[in-house]
Amino acid sequence: MFSFLILQCVVHAAPARLPSFHTCVGANEERLTPKWYKEHGIEVVLGTRVKSADVRRKTLLTAMGETISYKFLIIATGARALKLEEFGVKGSDSENVCYLRDLADANRIVDVMHSSAGGNAVVIGGGYIGMECAASLVISKINVTMVFPEDHCMARLFTPKIAAYYEEYYMAKGVKFIKGTVLSSFDIDSNGKVTAVLLRDGTRLPADMVVVGIGIRPNTSLFEGQLTLEKGGIKVNGKMQSSNSSVYAVGDVAAFPVKLFSETRRLEHVDSARKSARHAVSAIMEPEKTGDFDYLPFFYSRVFTLSWQFYGDNVGEAIHFGDFGGSKFGAFWVSKGQLVGSFLEGGTKEEYEAIAKATRLKPVIEDTAELETLGLEFALAVSQTPVQAPPQPTEVRGPSLILEKPLYVWHATAGVIVAASVAAFALWYGRKRRRW
Repeated sequence: MFSFLILQCVVHAAPARLPSFHTCVGANEERLTPKWYKEHGIEVVLGTRVKSADVRRKTLLTAMGETISYKFLIIATGARALKLEEFGVKGSDSENVCYLRDLADANRIVDVMHSSAGGNAVVIGGGYIGMECAASLVISKINVTMVFPEDHCMARLFTPKIAAYYEEYYMAKGVKFIKGTVLSSFDIDSNGKVTAVLLRDGTRLPADMVVVGIGIRPNTSLFEGQLTLEKGGIKVNGKMQSSNSSVYAVGDVAAFPVKLFSETRRLEHVDSARKSARHAVSAIMEPEKTGDFDYLPFFYSRVFTLSWQFYGDNVGEAIHFGDFGGSKFGAFWVSKGQLVGSFLEGGTKEEYEAIAKATRLKPVIEDTAELETLGLEFALAVSQTPVQAPPQPTEVRGPSLILEKPLYVWHATAGVIVAASVAAFALWYGRKRRRW
């Protein structure tokens, strides 16, 4: 039998009133209720803060003075929301200024929304939190203005063309955008409530509530000086194991090797959190049967009637495709002659699976104009075609196997499988081999 401890941020026992959220949501799995944990022999300790950790002695000290020993420790402390005070702006403690990171934050937003019906909300930040909260506020009949310093929303992921589509959609729903500036200060009344938001460009926005989504910072403070840190998080190997063999890290706090790109990355998304947690537990329970974590970076969002998914990396040249005046469009990213990222709005389950598989295969792209013309058909064709790997020996680097040459995939348009295209492919493939 194994005994190991999962260290998480403090969890509150009260139920959520946003739709109830459990880690199984979107994965078609069991609801992880208190009853579920009890039935599976898992002790859940709520409302208990860990004050310090000693990974050498394998102990944790709680704020109540209790010492907890462990054989294995899984760090799932996630990240904290960046506060306005870290940028020199006071007012986070105002009763109608909201963040969204934990259950208490979610409950507070719901309460403030109810008291602000028909009023004005200012959303600070144009990323995930900002976009999704803005949509919910508009649906709740609140007037919304979004403020962010970038040129367009979701600047870390969206291209200007993709962002323009969503901004136009939001504006049609009544959302206003103020770009290229930031919050300067608040007007606060005698009751400690924000009544207006003042921007650096001099704009003054009346506000009944403010939602702040300006980024996060991983919760690593308990382990600084004890574990190796990288990318702002705790560095782990392909088993999610830290520089201390008894300590593992998962989710937002973990910086892990992404095999597809041969890089260490820290990803902030629920899908990565779920899958890295599964892998860590597997590595502890069945170390001989568990290989390295092979994760395809994945992000998604669903707001209003919109739904998009992104796989891979958004580096290199962006190749847009589809109908940006309609409901289905997307983009591929091509870097160093290979497809490395895919985005699709309005796809079916099969189409999302196709762009995921195409991204993982990293096919060589020689003609970006053809890729633009084929669009989604390219991903569908690639996903249905077996990989044609060149019969070359692979090079081993350390514990993992890395293909030094890309895999070549036949990406002719679906349905055009005739003798001539087979011959053309053979000629093309032969030329490629001669280049090696």
